[in-house]
Amino acid sequence: MKCFMSEALKEAKKGYKNNEVPVGALIVKDGKVIARAYSKVKALKDPTAHAEILAIRKAAKKIKNERLNGCSIYVTLEPCAMCAGALVLARVDNLFYGAAEPKTGGVKSVFRIANSKKLNHRVKVKGGIMQEECREIMKAFFMGKRKVHKSL
Repeated sequence: MKCFMSEALKEAKKGYKNNEVPVGALIVKDGKVIARAYSKVKALKDPTAHAEILAIRKAAKKIKNERLNGCSIYVTLEPCAMCAGALVLARVDNLFYGAAEPKTGGVKSVFRIANSKKLNHRVKVKGGIMQEECREIMKAFFMGKRKVHKSL
């Protein structure tokens, strides 16, 4: 688990270097990474270009199927409601995330979309994997943003 989350963190660091919110995602099937992504909202001028969405698109293309049965996703930050919904629609089996997102979390902190009994598919969720490392990159990113705004 830590090995895959470390890889997701590498993706988040790419986002950080590109001035994107540093969230990384990795999709694994049968123990192999089939997709990886980091958020590219600013680069693509697309509010839906979250790491999870981009990784889902890559994985579906790779396996030539919109259903990601048998897949697990590793994400550095708790997915938002949009991404949690996409995980359900893609039929991802497992979600492993690092840091909780108390303001927009869609799987535990604010909403519980991924494993809602009202939906036709439930994603198994486990949070807190490498939580400190995942939290630190977010903290560093937003501290840098605040410093820039204060200096203006």
